[in-house]
Amino acid sequence: RWLAGIFQYTKKLFLSKQVGRAQALESVRKNAANALSMANLIMGLSSILCSLNRHYQHSCWLLLGGFLLDLADGAVARQLNACSALGAKMDDFADFTSFGLATALLLQTQGVLDGLLAIAYVLAVFARLCFFSSEIPFTYRGLPCPYASSLLVSIFLLTGGNVMLLRVAAIVMILFMVDRGFYPHDKVLESQLWKKVIYAGGILAVLLLPTTVTSIYYLAWSASYIFSPFAIWSCKA
Repeated sequence: RWLAGIFQYTKKLFLSKQVGRAQALESVRKNAANALSMANLIMGLSSILCSLNRHYQHSCWLLLGGFLLDLADGAVARQLNACSALGAKMDDFADFTSFGLATALLLQTQGVLDGLLAIAYVLAVFARLCFFSSEIPFTYRGLPCPYASSLLVSIFLLTGGNVMLLRVAAIVMILFMVDRGFYPHDKVLESQLWKKVIYAGGILAVLLLPTTVTSIYYLAWSASYIFSPFAIWSCKA
């Protein structure tokens, strides 16, 4: 009897461990994309703190990291079948923080007109995230704000923070974001191999390449999507 009891206890312990492991894996599956969104949010908040302390170079690198995370979190959610209303809200809030507030601070506002431009940029991102939806699969209305942010960051790094160029670029990006024209969902990590190679190159550029080369890389990447969205980036996955 005591042998049977030990056997039953061992069996229950083994099964409980299996159930616990399965629950842990399911929790990881459901929250993997949310973790990427949270990391993007942390990048954005850190970028804001850097800009407030005039460490704009650090702020730019954090925003490029957020750009890569933003491209990844949607792909992870879809691949793991873990899309949720909470995850979508978290992703939008992270995008607003990183590509709205944190990016607008790169404009280095010094007066009323500068402040109005920064406010207009933030409101354009807010409108793009909250009010511009498309009924056509795999398309956006208006320019996705991560690409606008990537373009501004690249210009900042290449020019050493030339305020005039940044403000002109910001005005152009505002017009692109509030325009209701269509942009394709690039689906970088779920599409053709060359898009995945570009994404991998973006990671290597941030980690290994000089600032100038990285800036040119991201400028070409974002500009190609902004100005030739369907000719180059139309998704055929």
